[in-house]
Amino acid sequence: MRNAGKAASVFSAAVMLITSMSGCHGSRATDSFSIPASFDENRKTEITFWAKNDTNKTQTDIYKKAIDDFQSYYPNVTVNLRLYTDYGKIYNDVITNIPTKTTPDVCITYPDHIATYMTGENTVVPLDSLMNDAKYGLGGSEVKFDAPKKDEMIQKYTDECILSGQHYAMPYMRSTEACYINKTMVEQLGYEVPDVLTWDYIWEVSEAAMEKNADGTFKINGQKVMIPFIYKSTDNMMIQMLKQLGAGYSDNAGNIGLFSEETEKILRTVSEHVATGAFSTFKISSYPGNFLNAGQCIFAIDSTAGATWMGSGAGHQDISKDSIVDFETVVRPIPQYNPADPKMISQGPSICLFNKDDPQQVLASWLFMQYLLTNDVQIAYAKTEGYIPVTAKARTSAEYAEYLSLSGTDNDEHYRVKIEATQLLLHNIGNTFITPVFNGSASLRDAAGYLIESTAKSTRRKEKIDDAYFEKLYDSTESLYRLDSISADGKADLGDLPDGAVALIVVIAAAWLSIAAFALVRSLLQKKKRKNRE
Repeated sequence: MRNAGKAASVFSAAVMLITSMSGCHGSRATDSFSIPASFDENRKTEITFWAKNDTNKTQTDIYKKAIDDFQSYYPNVTVNLRLYTDYGKIYNDVITNIPTKTTPDVCITYPDHIATYMTGENTVVPLDSLMNDAKYGLGGSEVKFDAPKKDEMIQKYTDECILSGQHYAMPYMRSTEACYINKTMVEQLGYEVPDVLTWDYIWEVSEAAMEKNADGTFKINGQKVMIPFIYKSTDNMMIQMLKQLGAGYSDNAGNIGLFSEETEKILRTVSEHVATGAFSTFKISSYPGNFLNAGQCIFAIDSTAGATWMGSGAGHQDISKDSIVDFETVVRPIPQYNPADPKMISQGPSICLFNKDDPQQVLASWLFMQYLLTNDVQIAYAKTEGYIPVTAKARTSAEYAEYLSLSGTDNDEHYRVKIEATQLLLHNIGNTFITPVFNGSASLRDAAGYLIESTAKSTRRKEKIDDAYFEKLYDSTESLYRLDSISADGKADLGDLPDGAVALIVVIAAAWLSIAAFALVRSLLQKKKRKNRE
């Protein structure tokens, strides 16, 4: 019986081996972090901080000053700054570095990206215990600088950083999208700019601007180029249009509703206006602000964080001075289907911490993260673009109120368009929303934009946009972004194992099963011999 039991054990081990080798593919361990009793200021600690800026020297200087000021409070900590010009590059580098455990300590990123980081084993630090710690939590007794307390954070924004029931990030800045409008041209076309734009209004005015002179130039600007409506982020465009329509996109469980009749109707409308030349996208035509400032665009939709690039007086320009056309710029929320119930996306970077073997290193990173939430950093950074601070502490400060009150007094820090974009968000916080976050939500976001971009490109190539086209587009998009591998609980299957790995599992499993079979046969033969002897 002992041999039979051993055979059964071997067989069970074989089954467990197969199960574990297949089951671990794409799984995630539970994150954890134990807070040290105290921060050791007598030992040297070095941390890395990965951040993003748009080649904006002012933003870079703010980061550097924040590091210097933080190190004056904690001289034992060295913060190494690494700058990126694109959040996607930060994301790719983090993903690449997770297997080698060379992630940064502090990283400015987005919750969609963090959801993917969390598929690593104990990779991202959950922040709830740190936030609530009496000594080192938000505004804790042992924190050396004037950090915001938990009730001085904007709860809507901290809630946006909850993943799997815990805070895995802290908000850093918030923005939304705005429509920057050449009011001068709108009025030349015989229209007025309403307080709340509608999609029908945008399309109507855009089509009206397509009229040409006999020589082929456009009547509205006398130039050979005119793209009345350009959208920077087509993923946001699709997401917000679906939200305004009450149509499906995804839910918190990772169920995808993107491929719907409402989506098709949106894409048919896009195709209609691409066909006339009235609409284009950043990926097809380039940055909308450049066309706006050259008098070649009427409606340019971009982030409020890009406001300093919009308008004749914008401090940042990507076109030559002699190409800039003088016009009156006004800022409005993005177009709506229902002006009485506006909906716009809440976006902007957050900050996460990566787990390390040394708890003191993680605690130092947490303290630095808190410093990025102080008024000195929050207000200074918000002044660089149309961002708003994520703390009530900064937002209600006298310094921030004065900054807003000086709108239009110069074309630099108090550039009117930038502060109007800021005020737009401040007045519409209750109308903003976020998309569900899960492992795979970043791919879904990319897919939403891809549908618009692909439809626009196909229209420009004069492909037939019909039912068969959309069926094929939906299938190819689902495959390209592996949306069919996202399960209902929001966990993305990392894909099929390589053929070599499958073969190895089969060989190992077969060997174990052979051993189990041999042991079982041997046990039965021995049992038979004993009976014969009896």
